[in-house]
Amino acid sequence: MSNKVIIQEFPYNQTGLQQLRDNAQKDGHDNRYLYQYPTVYIINDKSKNGKNQYAVYIGETNNIAKRTTQHLIDDPKSRNDWNSLSKSKTAQIYVIAHKHFNKSLTLDIENQLMLHLGTVDNVIKIYNRRTNQQGEYYPVEELDSIFNAIWTKLHKKNKELFPALSTIRDLAIFKSSPFHKLKQEQLIARNVVMEKIDTALENEETGQLIMITGEAGSGKTVLLSSIFNDLLQDDRNIDVHLMVNHDEQVKVYQTIAKKLSFDSSRVTKPTVFINNASHPVDVVLVDEAHLLWTQGKQSYRGKNQLQDLLKLARVVVIIFDKNQILRTQQILEADDITKLENQARKNDNLIELKNQMRIDADKHTINWIRSIVDKQTVGTLKTNSTRYEVKIFDTPQALESAIRLKNKQDADSNYANGISRIIATFDWKFSSASKPKDDELWMVKIDDWKLPWNNQIKHKKHHNINYKDLSWAEKPETINEVGSTYTVQGFDLNYAGVIIGPSVKYRDGHIVFDKNEHANKDANQKRTLADGSKQSFAEELIKNELNVLLTRGVHGLYIYAVDPELRAVLKKAVQN
Repeated sequence: MSNKVIIQEFPYNQTGLQQLRDNAQKDGHDNRYLYQYPTVYIINDKSKNGKNQYAVYIGETNNIAKRTTQHLIDDPKSRNDWNSLSKSKTAQIYVIAHKHFNKSLTLDIENQLMLHLGTVDNVIKIYNRRTNQQGEYYPVEELDSIFNAIWTKLHKKNKELFPALSTIRDLAIFKSSPFHKLKQEQLIARNVVMEKIDTALENEETGQLIMITGEAGSGKTVLLSSIFNDLLQDDRNIDVHLMVNHDEQVKVYQTIAKKLSFDSSRVTKPTVFINNASHPVDVVLVDEAHLLWTQGKQSYRGKNQLQDLLKLARVVVIIFDKNQILRTQQILEADDITKLENQARKNDNLIELKNQMRIDADKHTINWIRSIVDKQTVGTLKTNSTRYEVKIFDTPQALESAIRLKNKQDADSNYANGISRIIATFDWKFSSASKPKDDELWMVKIDDWKLPWNNQIKHKKHHNINYKDLSWAEKPETINEVGSTYTVQGFDLNYAGVIIGPSVKYRDGHIVFDKNEHANKDANQKRTLADGSKQSFAEELIKNELNVLLTRGVHGLYIYAVDPELRAVLKKAVQN
């Protein structure tokens, strides 16, 4: 069978090394692939603190006995991590073989193992953090099936270290990992960015802007994470910092940095960096740059965070999507966006990602969603896709029931359909600084149905889960809450249950936005423009909010619209 995976486990010490050497001399079908073919290996050391925590090293080699000898005898002389592993009494090594393994395939399998193990909560450190993704080769088309077979076999051997794949792939840290195999469009963009950074550093430039644009779900975050990892490993000791104006995403990036033994203080929010920077750094990477402040707010007393960052770095790389701006304090006038694009374009530094990578739907479904957002029209949904499901519900109760069913877990706390959550437009009052006068919690209320707004429910302990490192959707109790754009922006849900509140209506053949029904003061307040006039951007910001919500679902979009006319036209469109 092409998918027969061979895995042998040895103690990672001199005794295990001798077993490896002895086995290499033996004849046999499995031994041929283990000792004469390329192999992948995982060295893992379980912590002695009783918390089921592991440090791991993932590698690939053409000679497992020789490579293990180097790790045990030579590497400890020059590296503390190898010295620690060689002295451990609990370290083990898994040697993985397959008859179709060649150099390219083992490098891709190695990368996949780093991607998945780097997501596991019990893995606190990964010693190898290189990325070696391969291009086209034989048999690249077997990569996924062979990897899944490897992980399934490892899962049977050690469920702590190798949890179910469905659990891992739902985590935000997995979706933001630098070890994803980049698509061709992303790979080209990464190479261009790295070349631009190299040139700018060589020329000792300051304030060069590289702008990466693309719609929600086009793979911008994974691209930026990959660039961050590459720069941190550069032998030139590049002073690089990554920042995002989003508390949930900061936690994700900091967790990735910790697991890879990088300084997590390199990941921060822009205001913290600006207030503490004493001299220009080499590179600043900004995810969700459309969330940067363009006026003073709270602890930020400047006028424009991006302009401040350009003064504090030789190169600033930003991920930007004007259709995801959510607050008045983030507004950029059309002329300002054009100036930014022209500034980047001047040095051929404007990069656009065009492929949709989040929504696993056909082009007709994606175009249908885009028409709702971009053109405010509801066309007929014509699709035969079995990968992506669109449903319209008559009541919020029915929507909630459907999302809870999709979110159902098995006995091992694995999600059959992945993490699913209810999210809504910001049409109900919420404050993180105070409690409501007439209720215990801030609630989303529709007739006789209600659920709390995000991050108000206290979380129970589950299997030593560290909740402070998890995004809102990953916390089990948040199935009992409604999330907002500020909670889910930048993240995926497998099934998104979207409540379109009363600020979004359908009138005279078009979707319209009613700012009087919107409860977010950061969207409703007026903004002073460059010419001194004041203008409300509320309708534009509500439209952007709808864009964020409708593009969260990977496998499905479930909708309940409060406005009867909108609900009716959506239902008619999807039924046809």
